[in-house]
Amino acid sequence: MAFSTSYSLALLSFILFSFTSWGTEARGFPISSLISKELFDTIFLHKDNNACPAKNFYTYDSFIKASRCFPRFGSTGSLTARKREIAAFLGQISHETTGGWPTAPDGPYAWGLCFKEEVNPQSVYCDSSNTEWPCYPGKSYNGRGPIQLSWNFNYGPAGKALGFDGLKNPEIVSNNSLIAFKTALWFWMTEQNPKPSCHNVMVGRYVPTEVDVAANRTAGYGLVTNIINGLECGKPNDGRVNDRIGYFQRYAKLFNVDTGPNLDCENQKSY
Repeated sequence: MAFSTSYSLALLSFILFSFTSWGTEARGFPISSLISKELFDTIFLHKDNNACPAKNFYTYDSFIKASRCFPRFGSTGSLTARKREIAAFLGQISHETTGGWPTAPDGPYAWGLCFKEEVNPQSVYCDSSNTEWPCYPGKSYNGRGPIQLSWNFNYGPAGKALGFDGLKNPEIVSNNSLIAFKTALWFWMTEQNPKPSCHNVMVGRYVPTEVDVAANRTAGYGLVTNIINGLECGKPNDGRVNDRIGYFQRYAKLFNVDTGPNLDCENQKSY
Protein backbone atom coordinates (compact mmCIF):
# COMPACT_ATOMS: atom_id res chain seq x y z
CA MET A 1 0.00 0.00 0.00
CA ALA A 2 1.46 3.36 -1.04
CA PHE A 3 1.55 6.23 1.43
CA SER A 4 1.64 9.92 0.61
CA THR A 5 4.89 11.78 1.17
CA SER A 6 3.27 14.00 3.81
CA TYR A 7 1.97 11.01 5.72
CA SER A 8 5.30 9.21 5.53
CA LEU A 9 7.12 12.27 6.90
CA ALA A 10 4.53 12.76 9.63
CA LEU A 11 4.72 9.13 10.64
CA LEU A 12 8.51 9.26 10.76
CA SER A 13 8.40 12.32 13.01
CA PHE A 14 5.94 10.61 15.37
CA ILE A 15 8.09 7.49 15.52
CA LEU A 16 11.21 9.52 16.28
CA PHE A 17 9.31 11.49 18.95
CA SER A 18 8.02 8.28 20.47
CA PHE A 19 11.42 6.62 20.40
CA THR A 20 13.03 9.47 22.29
CA SER A 21 10.19 9.45 24.82
CA TRP A 22 10.26 5.75 25.57
CA GLY A 23 12.04 4.46 28.60
CA THR A 24 12.05 1.49 30.85
CA GLU A 25 9.17 1.24 33.25
CA ALA A 26 10.14 2.50 36.68
CA ARG A 27 9.66 -0.76 38.50
CA GLY A 28 9.86 -0.57 42.26
CA PHE A 29 8.87 3.11 42.34
CA PRO A 30 5.18 3.36 43.22
CA ILE A 31 2.96 6.30 42.38
CA SER A 32 3.22 7.40 46.00
CA SER A 33 6.89 8.24 45.38
CA LEU A 34 5.75 10.90 42.89
CA ILE A 35 2.55 12.12 44.52
CA SER A 36 2.44 12.23 48.29
CA LYS A 37 -0.71 12.74 50.30
CA GLU A 38 0.43 16.31 50.94
CA LEU A 39 0.70 16.99 47.20
CA PHE A 40 -2.62 15.23 46.55
CA ASP A 41 -4.31 17.46 49.12
CA THR A 42 -2.67 20.55 47.62
CA ILE A 43 -3.93 19.58 44.16
CA PHE A 44 -7.46 18.92 45.39
CA LEU A 45 -7.71 21.78 47.85
CA HIS A 46 -11.49 21.82 48.08
CA LYS A 47 -12.64 18.28 47.26
CA ASP A 48 -13.89 17.83 50.82
CA ASN A 49 -15.54 21.24 51.04
CA ASN A 50 -19.06 21.16 52.47
CA ALA A 51 -20.33 22.48 49.13
CA CYS A 52 -19.02 19.42 47.26
CA PRO A 53 -21.39 16.44 46.94
CA ALA A 54 -18.36 14.14 46.82
CA LYS A 55 -17.05 15.32 50.19
CA ASN A 56 -14.83 12.62 51.76
CA PHE A 57 -15.42 10.24 48.84
CA TYR A 58 -12.23 10.58 46.77
CA THR A 59 -9.47 9.59 49.17
CA TYR A 60 -5.74 9.51 48.59
CA ASP A 61 -5.60 5.88 49.74
CA SER A 62 -8.21 4.85 47.16
CA PHE A 63 -6.25 6.59 44.39
CA ILE A 64 -3.00 4.88 45.37
CA LYS A 65 -4.65 1.45 45.73
CA ALA A 66 -6.39 1.82 42.36
CA SER A 67 -3.13 2.80 40.66
CA ARG A 68 -1.54 -0.47 41.80
CA CYS A 69 -3.95 -2.31 39.49
CA PHE A 70 -2.43 -0.42 36.54
CA PRO A 71 1.34 -0.72 37.04
CA ARG A 72 2.22 1.09 33.79
CA PHE A 73 0.39 4.23 34.88
CA GLY A 74 2.90 6.85 35.99
CA SER A 75 5.78 4.41 35.56
CA THR A 76 6.54 4.60 31.84
CA GLY A 77 9.35 6.69 30.39
CA SER A 78 11.46 9.40 31.96
CA LEU A 79 10.73 10.98 35.31
CA THR A 80 9.34 14.01 33.50
CA ALA A 81 7.04 11.83 31.37
CA ARG A 82 5.82 9.98 34.44
CA LYS A 83 4.98 13.15 36.32
CA ARG A 84 3.39 14.72 33.25
CA GLU A 85 1.12 11.71 32.75
CA ILE A 86 -0.09 11.83 36.35
CA ALA A 87 -0.69 15.59 36.08
CA ALA A 88 -2.60 15.08 32.82
CA PHE A 89 -4.79 12.36 34.30
CA LEU A 90 -5.57 14.44 37.37
CA GLY A 91 -6.26 17.47 35.18
CA GLN A 92 -8.79 15.60 33.08
CA ILE A 93 -10.65 14.05 36.02
CA SER A 94 -10.69 17.44 37.73
CA HIS A 95 -12.53 19.00 34.81
CA GLU A 96 -14.96 16.08 34.74
CA THR A 97 -15.77 16.58 38.42
CA THR A 98 -15.15 20.31 38.82
CA GLY A 99 -16.97 22.46 41.30
CA GLY A 100 -14.97 25.55 40.40
CA TRP A 101 -16.10 28.87 39.00
CA PRO A 102 -14.14 31.94 37.84
CA THR A 103 -14.07 33.70 41.21
CA ALA A 104 -13.87 30.57 43.39
CA PRO A 105 -11.63 30.66 46.48
CA ASP A 106 -8.06 29.71 45.45
CA GLY A 107 -9.11 29.98 41.81
CA PRO A 108 -11.25 27.85 39.50
CA TYR A 109 -8.65 25.09 39.27
CA ALA A 110 -8.60 24.15 42.95
CA TRP A 111 -12.02 22.47 42.90
CA GLY A 112 -11.47 19.13 41.20
CA LEU A 113 -13.17 15.95 42.48
CA CYS A 114 -16.13 17.94 43.81
CA PHE A 115 -18.76 15.67 42.21
CA LYS A 116 -19.06 11.91 41.99
CA GLU A 117 -22.10 11.71 39.72
CA GLU A 118 -23.50 13.69 36.81
CA VAL A 119 -26.01 16.33 37.86
CA ASN A 120 -29.38 16.19 36.10
CA PRO A 121 -28.45 13.71 33.36
CA GLN A 122 -30.38 14.30 30.16
CA SER A 123 -30.74 10.60 29.36
CA VAL A 124 -29.96 7.14 30.72
CA TYR A 125 -27.06 6.81 28.24
CA CYS A 126 -28.24 3.51 26.83
CA ASP A 127 -27.07 2.62 23.33
CA SER A 128 -29.69 0.01 22.49
CA SER A 129 -27.89 -0.87 19.27
CA ASN A 130 -24.98 -2.27 21.27
CA THR A 131 -25.85 -5.94 21.71
CA GLU A 132 -22.51 -6.89 23.24
CA TRP A 133 -23.21 -4.79 26.31
CA PRO A 134 -27.02 -4.67 26.55
CA CYS A 135 -28.62 -2.24 28.96
CA TYR A 136 -30.28 -3.67 32.04
CA PRO A 137 -33.90 -2.58 32.55
CA GLY A 138 -34.26 0.41 34.82
CA LYS A 139 -30.57 1.24 34.96
CA SER A 140 -28.94 4.52 34.01
CA TYR A 141 -25.43 4.70 32.63
CA ASN A 142 -24.93 8.39 33.28
CA GLY A 143 -21.60 9.90 34.26
CA ARG A 144 -20.10 8.59 37.49
CA GLY A 145 -16.72 8.61 39.17
CA PRO A 146 -13.60 10.69 38.45
CA ILE A 147 -13.74 10.24 34.67
CA GLN A 148 -17.56 10.39 34.65
CA LEU A 149 -17.84 6.95 33.09
CA SER A 150 -20.83 6.99 30.74
CA TRP A 151 -22.81 4.66 28.43
CA ASN A 152 -23.47 0.94 28.66
CA PHE A 153 -20.63 0.18 26.24
CA ASN A 154 -18.19 1.60 28.82
CA TYR A 155 -19.81 0.33 32.01
CA GLY A 156 -19.95 -3.23 30.66
CA PRO A 157 -16.29 -3.72 29.73
CA ALA A 158 -15.07 -1.67 32.70
CA GLY A 159 -16.97 -3.96 35.04
CA LYS A 160 -15.69 -7.07 33.29
CA ALA A 161 -12.10 -5.86 33.55
CA LEU A 162 -12.40 -4.75 37.17
CA GLY A 163 -14.61 -7.46 38.65
CA PHE A 164 -18.04 -5.91 39.06
CA ASP A 165 -21.26 -6.04 37.06
CA GLY A 166 -21.25 -2.66 35.35
CA LEU A 167 -24.52 -3.26 33.54
CA LYS A 168 -26.60 -4.45 36.49
CA ASN A 169 -24.89 -2.36 39.16
CA PRO A 170 -23.57 0.87 37.59
CA GLU A 171 -24.30 2.75 40.84
CA ILE A 172 -21.27 1.16 42.49
CA VAL A 173 -19.03 3.59 40.59
CA SER A 174 -20.43 6.47 42.64
CA ASN A 175 -20.74 4.46 45.87
CA ASN A 176 -17.28 2.87 46.13
CA SER A 177 -14.25 5.16 46.07
CA LEU A 178 -11.77 2.45 45.08
CA ILE A 179 -13.88 1.21 42.18
CA ALA A 180 -14.49 4.80 41.12
CA PHE A 181 -10.77 5.47 40.73
CA LYS A 182 -10.26 2.09 39.06
CA THR A 183 -12.83 2.92 36.37
CA ALA A 184 -11.08 6.22 35.65
CA LEU A 185 -7.72 4.51 35.32
CA TRP A 186 -9.22 1.71 33.24
CA PHE A 187 -10.56 4.27 30.78
CA TRP A 188 -7.21 6.09 30.76
CA MET A 189 -5.15 2.95 30.12
CA THR A 190 -7.44 1.14 27.66
CA GLU A 191 -7.26 1.56 23.90
CA GLN A 192 -10.70 1.75 22.29
CA ASN A 193 -10.10 1.39 18.58
CA PRO A 194 -9.87 3.67 16.62
CA LYS A 195 -8.94 5.73 19.67
CA PRO A 196 -5.52 5.16 21.25
CA SER A 197 -5.26 5.01 25.01
CA CYS A 198 -4.74 8.27 26.87
CA HIS A 199 -1.73 6.60 28.49
CA ASN A 200 0.00 5.89 25.19
CA VAL A 201 -0.57 9.45 24.04
CA MET A 202 0.96 10.98 27.16
CA VAL A 203 4.02 8.70 27.28
CA GLY A 204 4.92 9.05 23.61
CA ARG A 205 3.75 5.68 22.38
CA TYR A 206 0.98 6.95 20.13
CA VAL A 207 1.60 6.22 16.45
CA PRO A 208 -1.01 7.94 14.27
CA THR A 209 -2.70 6.31 11.34
CA GLU A 210 -3.02 8.10 8.02
CA VAL A 211 -6.57 9.01 9.06
CA ASP A 212 -5.23 10.51 12.31
CA VAL A 213 -2.71 12.64 10.43
CA ALA A 214 -5.41 13.90 8.07
CA ALA A 215 -7.56 14.76 11.10
CA ASN A 216 -4.62 16.64 12.69
CA ARG A 217 -4.72 14.42 15.77
CA THR A 218 -1.31 15.38 17.08
CA ALA A 219 0.15 13.90 20.25
CA GLY A 220 -0.41 15.94 23.39
CA TYR A 221 -2.96 16.82 26.04
CA GLY A 222 -5.39 18.04 23.39
CA LEU A 223 -5.59 14.57 21.88
CA VAL A 224 -6.41 13.16 25.32
CA THR A 225 -9.33 15.60 25.48
CA ASN A 226 -10.41 14.36 22.03
CA ILE A 227 -10.36 10.77 23.32
CA ILE A 228 -12.39 11.61 26.41
CA ASN A 229 -14.91 13.99 24.82
CA GLY A 230 -14.36 14.74 21.15
CA LEU A 231 -17.51 16.88 21.06
CA GLU A 232 -15.37 19.67 22.51
CA CYS A 233 -12.87 19.55 19.64
CA GLY A 234 -12.75 21.37 16.34
CA LYS A 235 -14.12 24.53 17.96
CA PRO A 236 -12.23 27.76 18.56
CA ASN A 237 -11.53 28.71 22.17
CA ASP A 238 -13.93 26.18 23.69
CA GLY A 239 -14.48 26.94 27.38
CA ARG A 240 -14.53 23.27 28.38
CA VAL A 241 -11.21 22.62 26.67
CA ASN A 242 -9.73 25.70 28.32
CA ASP A 243 -10.89 24.45 31.71
CA ARG A 244 -9.13 21.13 31.15
CA ILE A 245 -5.98 22.98 30.16
CA GLY A 246 -6.16 25.27 33.19
CA TYR A 247 -6.23 22.31 35.55
CA PHE A 248 -3.36 20.60 33.74
CA GLN A 249 -1.21 23.72 33.78
CA ARG A 250 -1.72 24.19 37.52
CA TYR A 251 -0.89 20.57 38.27
CA ALA A 252 2.13 20.43 35.95
CA LYS A 253 3.54 23.40 37.83
CA LEU A 254 3.00 21.61 41.14
CA PHE A 255 4.83 18.57 39.73
CA ASN A 256 7.56 20.89 38.41
CA VAL A 257 7.24 19.69 34.80
CA ASP A 258 6.23 21.35 31.55
CA THR A 259 2.96 20.45 29.88
CA GLY A 260 4.40 19.57 26.48
CA PRO A 261 2.93 20.82 23.19
CA ASN A 262 -0.55 20.64 21.64
CA LEU A 263 -2.66 21.42 24.68
CA ASP A 264 -5.95 22.00 22.85
CA CYS A 265 -7.88 20.14 20.16
CA GLU A 266 -9.21 23.21 18.37
CA ASN A 267 -7.87 22.06 14.99
CA GLN A 268 -8.53 18.34 15.45
CA LYS A 269 -11.41 16.33 14.05
CA SER A 270 -13.18 14.24 16.64
CA TYR A 271 -13.25 10.45 16.41
